[in-house]
Amino acid sequence: MKPFLPTLVFAIAIACNNTQQSGQMEYRIIGSIDRIDPALDTIVDVDAKAEVIAEGFEWSEGPLWVESEQMLLFSDVPKNTVYKWTEENGTEIYLQPSGYTTAAPSNRKEPGSNGLLLDHSGNLVLCQHGDRQVAKMDAPLDRPEAKFVTIAGNYDGKRFSSPNDAVYSGAGELFFTDPPYGLPRQSDDDPAKEIPFNGVYRVAPSGKVSLVIDSLTRPNGLAFFPGETKLLVANSDPEKPNWYLIDIGPDGTRTPARIFYSTAHEREGLNGLPDGLKIDKNGTVFASGPGGVWIFNSEGKVLGKIVLEESVSNVALSADEKTLYITNDTYVLRVKLR
Repeated sequence: MKPFLPTLVFAIAIACNNTQQSGQMEYRIIGSIDRIDPALDTIVDVDAKAEVIAEGFEWSEGPLWVESEQMLLFSDVPKNTVYKWTEENGTEIYLQPSGYTTAAPSNRKEPGSNGLLLDHSGNLVLCQHGDRQVAKMDAPLDRPEAKFVTIAGNYDGKRFSSPNDAVYSGAGELFFTDPPYGLPRQSDDDPAKEIPFNGVYRVAPSGKVSLVIDSLTRPNGLAFFPGETKLLVANSDPEKPNWYLIDIGPDGTRTPARIFYSTAHEREGLNGLPDGLKIDKNGTVFASGPGGVWIFNSEGKVLGKIVLEESVSNVALSADEKTLYITNDTYVLRVKLR
């Protein structure tokens, strides 16, 4: 969810002495890297900077690196658009509409797609706020069209509020979160809300939808640790700004959520909340949170932070896990890892 800000216009990049050259392109540098633990030097390059590779969006979200096309896809949720970025051509519109496909005008602040991912067959899967579903794009990645096939649209006959972020397990099960941010009021008292809680759900390969947990107030980003027995879920609630762990059994059993890390006493003066996150093959967590991107080891120890002024919504890793992409309010950033 985008925090309240005055209306933003499409920005024009301003020349700045603080730039970094990459190939033939110079990218502006923002923020800083706070190295809290020496272990961070084995994860983030000691000379790494946060490069602005694209800007001028209303609220960037859901970054996804697509290795086969050498492109980064990301959502602008209020603009109902997915953008494509490549090193060669910069930013282009990739898919429009992306999350609200009804002909009637939308009364939502955030009608577009949010989280983006690929299924095991390489199809683009979108969390669609306006259409209140998780859906697959019914078109090849290199010839995108706004044609969608529903993967999950309701639970026990009641429509989801606004699927936000998702992850596939190795077995092809889809897990996703459903907070109310895509509803007109963006709150639990919205008349359009049909499910009384904000859930984390599982979709079996058969298509059956089941509830994983209903106790989190604002479930948002989620990812599995290696081994896929532990699911990490962000909670974007100012009153409970925490990351939670859920144990997932092979038979679908799960444990109650327990706190992995809380920012309750570390938020003052900082923009952002626990939101989108990714976990690499070594169990390192890259999580958007208050003041930027938090980097944890698998035990919940903070190793460092990518410090940014504006709210971070989500992150993505390149296929080789040597580059981190960050959606940072109106910006999209890139940080070199080891």
